[in-house]
Amino acid sequence: MLTNNSASSRSPRPTRTYVQMPRFQRVKVSVLGRYMLADRREFPCQVLEMSPGDAIVVAPVAGQAGEKVIAYLDHIGRVEGAILEQSEGGFTMEVTASPRKRDKMAAQLTWLANKDVLNLPEDRRHERVVPDNRHSTVVLDDGRRYNCKIIDISLSGAAIELAVRPAMGTPVTLGRMRARVIRHFQDGVAVEFASAQEMLTVVQQNLRVN
Repeated sequence: MLTNNSASSRSPRPTRTYVQMPRFQRVKVSVLGRYMLADRREFPCQVLEMSPGDAIVVAPVAGQAGEKVIAYLDHIGRVEGAILEQSEGGFTMEVTASPRKRDKMAAQLTWLANKDVLNLPEDRRHERVVPDNRHSTVVLDDGRRYNCKIIDISLSGAAIELAVRPAMGTPVTLGRMRARVIRHFQDGVAVEFASAQEMLTVVQQNLRVN
């Protein structure tokens, strides 16, 4: 576990400031992502250390102490909080999350911290295959539509060649499948479907262009 044992969630507690909160144990990671400051400017970032309560972020623009920040991180997803302090080359941020989300984050961070040491496989829940028809479309929530080429698919997501790079966490429609962007790479993005499917044939049918 990444959390300490000094706090109990068995009874309601009054809201406390970060300084009063029980500390979480940070682990060393190397997680890429993007973050958005209060003025809605977005920048790429890298998290070097993280716990379910805070994170050390390498970032081109640090923001101000107390400023709200939203980050979309590979393997972890959306993280919200506030900047605690600026540091050389970035900032330290407090992570605001429910107890349930902190537990999930603790498990994700444990996996990330140990996967290289233990030679654990990448977290790909389902086998990936190249579809028969690789051409489809991506539609953003504001109606913008882009042609894309599908690299591979699984029951839970797809990797696609795409000319644009929507921010991580952006909702999209791939063919007729609702999804969200979870990773960027050189020629496109990876998306995770809103719900995992039961058959690859159903995935392929729903990714075809009408």
